[in-house]
Amino acid sequence: MLKNFKTLYPFFRENALAIAVGMLCLIIVDGCQVYIPRVIKIAVDALTEGAATPWSLARWGGVIAGLALGMAVFRYVWRILIFGNSRKVEEKLRNLLYGHLQTLSIPYFRNVKTGDLMARSINDIEAVRMACGMGMVALLDGVVLGVAAIAFMLIIDVKLTLIALIPMPFIIVIGRRLSQKIHVQFRSVQDLFSDITEHVREAFAGIRVIKSYDRETWQRDRLEAVGKRYISANLRLALSMGLFFPAMILFTNVSIAVVIWLGGALTITGSITTGGFVAFMSYLNMLAWPMMAMGWVTTLLQRGAASMARINAVLDEEPQVKDDPDPIPLDEARGLIEFRNLTFSHPGQEEPALLDISLTMEPNQTVTLVGGTGSAKTTMLELLLRINDPPPGTVFLDGVDIRRIPLATLRSHIGYVSQDSFLFSDTIRGNLTLGGDGFTDEQLYAALERAEFELDPEELPDGLETRLGERGLTLSGGQRQRLTIARALLVDPVALILDDALSSVDTQTERRILDNILHDRKDRLTVIVSHRVGAMARADKIFVLKEGRLAEEGGHRELLAADREYARLYRRQSLEEELEEAA
Repeated sequence: MLKNFKTLYPFFRENALAIAVGMLCLIIVDGCQVYIPRVIKIAVDALTEGAATPWSLARWGGVIAGLALGMAVFRYVWRILIFGNSRKVEEKLRNLLYGHLQTLSIPYFRNVKTGDLMARSINDIEAVRMACGMGMVALLDGVVLGVAAIAFMLIIDVKLTLIALIPMPFIIVIGRRLSQKIHVQFRSVQDLFSDITEHVREAFAGIRVIKSYDRETWQRDRLEAVGKRYISANLRLALSMGLFFPAMILFTNVSIAVVIWLGGALTITGSITTGGFVAFMSYLNMLAWPMMAMGWVTTLLQRGAASMARINAVLDEEPQVKDDPDPIPLDEARGLIEFRNLTFSHPGQEEPALLDISLTMEPNQTVTLVGGTGSAKTTMLELLLRINDPPPGTVFLDGVDIRRIPLATLRSHIGYVSQDSFLFSDTIRGNLTLGGDGFTDEQLYAALERAEFELDPEELPDGLETRLGERGLTLSGGQRQRLTIARALLVDPVALILDDALSSVDTQTERRILDNILHDRKDRLTVIVSHRVGAMARADKIFVLKEGRLAEEGGHRELLAADREYARLYRRQSLEEELEEAA
């Protein structure tokens, strides 16, 4: 179980001094607590022997009050240090998990549910925090208090102590069996929590589709079914956890009953003083907490271990796309892109998505990439960005294999705008800069102007500081696309890729945006993926993909004259646009 917590060892080493001081304070509190019955024993014996005086009773009462004050002070210190450390562990673990997720490749996120990652980032980390905080406290407190209480009980009477401890083996056996069962059940609960989180996320993310199709009842039933499984798993876990504490109370009270019977007899016969008997009963009651604490510790550690195992499963994932161990720096780039005999298959698929692609895109060109649905245009561009890794020696930037270029450097030279116009729940400024520094308002306005994005005072009253809703849904589809284009134009990359990024704007707006972009990027590479004839005709070079193969390449007039795949696509798209305008 403890090997699951190995990831946390560096965090504990960083705070070793604070943890040590906190544990020392906890031990001092336990020492004060176990000494109080000794003081009570002395006072009770003095009373029964008639040797007590008002002054001696006041003195012993003052000692107890002093011990209580010390317990309060040291308890305050250990709670700050130990619970504070658990919060630091929580913070560092969350940062570690999130930072690692950022390094993982896109294919990983295609195969993992967002709700599952959310559950691991929130619920599982909370369980780990409880294990590192309250779990550690209960373990140390239970061991120290239990050992000290048993030691003082042995001093009072060895035989009576051994009788009182008869239930201990039963508690150990029950605890061991239940802890294994709790571990498995809690893992199941966490998995179901991931499912319910994902269902809730989908319900809100797809609310427009649900309402459009009047499927609210269907969605509610789906969530209810997952919720029932989650509740059932929690009830089974609660049943297992609930068995432990009643068992502890039962055995503890049996011990108390036996001690009253036998200890009372020993007191009557004078084998134990009255004060000794009172102290023994106090220690026996005190021993009830360590017994229950062991059960609580078991539960907390098992839950924490199960959650830590789920977190470790993510941390153990290796990014499929990562920097070369011997990278080639490319601080300055011209934008010459080459594909050399590129053949690529998606993981798990035998049929290649791209087959023997060889083409060159010059730095000062406007290039259009066209092809029917499923021709692998986006796949080809994702290889250029290393969203997926191309085979070695197949894709080059300025003559350098892109696999040798550091990822951050490669992607800083290429601006990519996809059809999926993703925006954050942030201001317009925040969505433009994405946290980048050094951009002036003039640069932001210029980028918006080139993308034909208007800051309408009525619609966007706060200008650049207008806060957008989730995923930018307060804007229209066309506005979202234009804002993402402005975001790419702001950094002025050496290669700009518009992957069907103008599909939500009308043809007139598309023409103006392209006019702006091509005018400002005469000496830089611009790659446009589009089905519209306006974008096709304006390219210096056109590459036509068909079923993952390079079917044609050339200029607009040249390819029309050849009357092959490009001419067919161009005539069909021209007809569709004419019909749209007529409608």
